[in-house]
Amino acid sequence: MSTELDQRVLVFAPIGRDGPASAELLRSTKLATRVCASLAELVDELSAGVGAVVVAEEGLFAKDTAGLTQWVARQAAWSDLPFIVLTSHREQPAVAAWRRNLVAALRNVSLLERPIQPITLMSAVQSALRARRRQYEIRTLIEAREQTAQQLERLVVERTRALAESNEQLRVEMAERARVEETLRQAQKIEAIGRLTGGVAHDFNNLLMVISGGLDMLDRQADPARRRRLMDGMIQAAQRGASLTRQLLAFSRRQELRPEPVDIARQIGGMRELLDRSLRGDVHVMFDFPDTLWPVEVDPGELELVVLNLAVNARDAMPTGGTIVVRGENLPNWKDDEVAGDYVRLSVVDTGTGMTDDVRLRVFEPFFTTKDIGKGSGLGLAQVYGFAKQSRGSVCIDSEVGRGTAIALYLPRSEHAASGRQHHLVDLHRPRLRHRDEGRILLVEDDDEVAALVSEMLRQLGYEVTRAASAAAALGALADGRAVDLVFSDVMMPGGMNGVELAREIQKRRSDVPILLTSGYSGAAVHAAKEAGVRILSKPYRIDELAAALDAAKAETVWSGTGS
Repeated sequence: MSTELDQRVLVFAPIGRDGPASAELLRSTKLATRVCASLAELVDELSAGVGAVVVAEEGLFAKDTAGLTQWVARQAAWSDLPFIVLTSHREQPAVAAWRRNLVAALRNVSLLERPIQPITLMSAVQSALRARRRQYEIRTLIEAREQTAQQLERLVVERTRALAESNEQLRVEMAERARVEETLRQAQKIEAIGRLTGGVAHDFNNLLMVISGGLDMLDRQADPARRRRLMDGMIQAAQRGASLTRQLLAFSRRQELRPEPVDIARQIGGMRELLDRSLRGDVHVMFDFPDTLWPVEVDPGELELVVLNLAVNARDAMPTGGTIVVRGENLPNWKDDEVAGDYVRLSVVDTGTGMTDDVRLRVFEPFFTTKDIGKGSGLGLAQVYGFAKQSRGSVCIDSEVGRGTAIALYLPRSEHAASGRQHHLVDLHRPRLRHRDEGRILLVEDDDEVAALVSEMLRQLGYEVTRAASAAAALGALADGRAVDLVFSDVMMPGGMNGVELAREIQKRRSDVPILLTSGYSGAAVHAAKEAGVRILSKPYRIDELAAALDAAKAETVWSGTGS
């Protein structure tokens, strides 16, 4: 479209002298002007290019203007063609209404009433042409923008293609790296499993040696004192085996914890007797707990085991004696790489030999130890690590050779106050006297040797015992009307029904019968048992632990029955 056509004026005044006179006036000022003889010609010329249009209204009155109005409606977004309409003095209502509709259809309209001075017409046309030129400038800008957008789109396509190629190459490299890393992780897993199984085999074989050898020697000894020493050795070996299992589960975060609000100062302060028994006379323990120390949400028994482990490690790091400080601090809005929120920092600080950087980086690995053979299992700090993580906290070590070690546990603050009751590790060693005729127990255990031992323990506690080797047999014993005061069942059993499923079935049939479950590895059974409202006693257990668990199971059932 040429610039000359874009700037011309189209005149449509088919009646009288208005058309030729207007064209002559416009041409006298050097404006390109074309007089159109019909509406069809006007519409054709509009499409060829136009700057402004001068129209006499009588040329449009009572005519079919659809072609003209459609052209106006189809204009580009940048275009708003100016029309100068020459009107008459007629003010009849029909003419006025038609004129309003015409203005609305043509959109950009200037009305000039005749007779009109030449200067007025020229001024209106010049103004219209200036407005039209601004529209053409906008068109040029839009075309330039569209051209730039197309160039940018082509550039984006090219860059996208190049980026896709780079990404594909990166994916190939990442896949290769992942494959190499996975191979390395598998090798590390195999190494870790080898170290773990080697450590477990070494320690448990030693423990089994003490137990199996002690049992073999027990029949050969007539001296009561020697028999007692053999028995004590086997009991200690069994306790060490249970401790190793608990430490392994704590490290793997599979230990069943029973978190509750705990007052650290009172809980740890109550360990004074246990610490004094476990440490040497040249090792002094100091407690530093402020009165405003927050309660924490942890398992109190496992917390004491952690503090005991740390204190024993600190003792071994001070061969010539020293001081252990157990300190508690509130950390409001604490945030580090692992935890964030309100936490309590529980630190065990010693004045011992300290650790090298290499040792400090490996102390949480299971069975890693710097102690002499037989002096430690290498699971103490692994248990500390697992306890902290499972309690929604973290643990860190600050140590320097020759200047001692500080191990800090970050434990989550409890929103509830600690209860007044307290149970300490030393309580577990207090014997519990039993009365006879405690009741009748249905023991469900498939292992004959375990069943024989547990039956004897239950009889020692004053219970009458009936044994069933499977869940089906237990349900049969209940169905035949046998009098049972409590069911004590293993979780893992043959026959397609485990202990949790058995408990649910008994609750349906005999909701008045208390149920206690036991397992060597609770794992997923803990959650299922909690959903069923049944207690689990972890193996191995001592006779006093068994007695306490039985009492708790009976008490819960009595309380539930009273509440109903």
